[in-house]
Amino acid sequence: MTISRTVLLAASLLFLSTSCTKELTSEVAEDSLSSQNLINADKTAASAAAKKSADAQLLKDVKKATSRFHSTTQAIKAGYVPDNFCVSVPGLGGMGFHWVNPNLMDGIFDPLKPEAVLYAPGPDGNLRLVAVEYVVLKTGQAAPTFGSQPFDVDGVPGLPPHWSLHVWLYEDNPSGMFMPFNPNVRCQ
Repeated sequence: MTISRTVLLAASLLFLSTSCTKELTSEVAEDSLSSQNLINADKTAASAAAKKSADAQLLKDVKKATSRFHSTTQAIKAGYVPDNFCVSVPGLGGMGFHWVNPNLMDGIFDPLKPEAVLYAPGPDGNLRLVAVEYVVLKTGQAAPTFGSQPFDVDGVPGLPPHWSLHVWLYEDNPSGMFMPFNPNVRCQ
């Protein structure tokens, strides 16, 4: 009986040690997986923060490059053609007057050279700069993005296939920075 107890005891210890090892291995694997998930979450958060920072810097750069167009005289000197049609849609808001630079209407996206600058009448009736708009003709290139913001497809009636994007740098838009219409903009 002593031998069978010894064998039984040895078998039990072997079973327990194997079970403990499996549990320990399982716990280590779970901890490792949790650590990997935390690392991945940290990388995702860091990537999102980097994109947000890059987008904020791009907005600053564009604002710096276009702030001279608060002066309509400077816009005309830069090649933007005045337009006397103010775009507005009841219930959506307005876009304002689109002053387009025909020399920039091509398949090239340069964030520091928007194809259009948008003006709206101010309280005194004078035009004030409210936004810029990009229009990139489709010539077989990849769709452009403004930082992490994709462009709209064919947003301007009457043009050949293109991408477009409004950027409300100078007038807060409650609908969103990149939405076409701004409820704060009125034509009268």
